[in-house]
Amino acid sequence: MKNYYFFLSFFLILSAAGFSQNKTTNTDELVTSTDSIVDAPKINLDSIQFKASSEMLDEEKYWAIIEKSIKETTNQEDQEIFLVSEIEHLSPKEMIGFRLRTDKLLFDSYTSNLWCANYVISNGASEDGFDYFRCWLISRGKEAFYKTQETPDYLVNLVGNEPEVHDFEGFWYVGMNAFKNMTHKDAEAYIDYENFKTNDENYPILEFNWNVDEPKTMEVICPVLFKKFWKK
Repeated sequence: MKNYYFFLSFFLILSAAGFSQNKTTNTDELVTSTDSIVDAPKINLDSIQFKASSEMLDEEKYWAIIEKSIKETTNQEDQEIFLVSEIEHLSPKEMIGFRLRTDKLLFDSYTSNLWCANYVISNGASEDGFDYFRCWLISRGKEAFYKTQETPDYLVNLVGNEPEVHDFEGFWYVGMNAFKNMTHKDAEAYIDYENFKTNDENYPILEFNWNVDEPKTMEVICPVLFKKFWKK
């Protein structure tokens, strides 16, 4: 019987020692794991740098984003929100590229004929108003933009039956806003203006081939629009 109690006591002592060792090991593992979490490197957003770029977003990719926004929204406010959200999926350089592509299209459409068409359908158009009109035109998609460039009267397919101001100022800033949202930085600092010249600072001096005091000169440029909208 004494031997029985001796072996039982010995077994209990060994079991207790083993449990204590396992507990110590688990605790050490937990401490090591916790230390690993504490010591894990953190990303410092302020340290991220983007090289200034003069590269425009691929034009087909640009127009695909515009077309998607047209299909997915029914008003200008929603389209602006949708565009910012879509652009946020691009890389920071591509976000800058979206703005640069917009500036290039605005530059290319800074023409006397298009300003005349804008003046007719709006019954007036300031310089800023002409900028926002062209933003609106770009927001209507590739076909609308290029066909209107070729023939201003194409606008008759895009506007209503009464003279109305068509502008979309917010469109000009969707790329900039997306960049700001994702990087917390101002996009202007990341545009290489030394190598990107097709922007509003370098618009050509227009030689107007129409005069509001001579309406017939406007009718020559866009006869369909003139007949439908000119009220003066």
